[in-house]
Amino acid sequence: MAGERTKLTVTKREQLGSRETRRLRKQGIVPGVLYGRTEPIAIAVEARELRRALTGNAGLHSILDVEIDGTGASHASILKDYQLDKVRGGVTHVDLQEVRLDRPIHASVAVHLVGGDDAPGVREGGVLSQPLRELNVEALPLEVPEHIDLDVSHMALGDTLRLADITLPDGVTLLDDLETVAATVTAPTREEEPEAAEGEAGEALEGEGGEAAASTESEADASGESGEA
Repeated sequence: MAGERTKLTVTKREQLGSRETRRLRKQGIVPGVLYGRTEPIAIAVEARELRRALTGNAGLHSILDVEIDGTGASHASILKDYQLDKVRGGVTHVDLQEVRLDRPIHASVAVHLVGGDDAPGVREGGVLSQPLRELNVEALPLEVPEHIDLDVSHMALGDTLRLADITLPDGVTLLDDLETVAATVTAPTREEEPEAAEGEAGEALEGEGGEAAASTESEADASGESGEA
C-alpha cells in the first residue's frame, strides 16, 4: 500500500571489483549502490534482509529507510533497479535511489484487471486481452500505489478500455498516452470444422458406391435376361 516505510540496514563496501562481489554473493550478501543526493555509495545488504524489505504490502514501491553501518541516520530511498540470477532467480545486484519525500517521482505501476470472469463478453465466449501491463505515473514517494485496478466486469463483446477510462488515486498523475488500449474483449476466432469436409467426402463415397451398386444390378439383370433367352 502507498505510504509504507521499511527500515533497511546496509553496510558500506570498501573493496570493489568482480572478485569481491562474487565473494559476497557466496555469503548470501547482495552488492549494490545507493545513489544519494551527492555521490553514489557502494553498499552491501543481506539477501534475507533485502527480501524482507521488498516483499511487504507495498512491494517494490516501499519507501526504504536505509541505514548505513548502524549510524542511526536513515536515507529515504526507493528501489531504482535490480538484477536477477538467470538460473537461481536470486537478486545479484541492487540499485537504490535516495529521494525527497516532498518531491514527486516517476514510477512504473502494475495494472490488475478486476471482474474478468463476470464480464458479459467473456461469458459469451469472448477473449479478454490485456495489452498494457504497467503504467508510468508521477506522485510523491509515499503516494505511489502498489498497483492500479481496472474494472472490466461490464465489458461486452467488442468493447475496448483505454487509459482514459482508468481512475487514479488522488495525487497520482498518469504520464502515458490516454488513448493507449488497456483491455479488450474480442470474439473467439472461428475455425472451419473438419467434420463438414469429412461429411462431404463420405457423401461422395456413398454416391460412388451407389452408382457402383446400380451398375452391378444392371449387369446382373442383363445377365439374367441373357440366360433366359
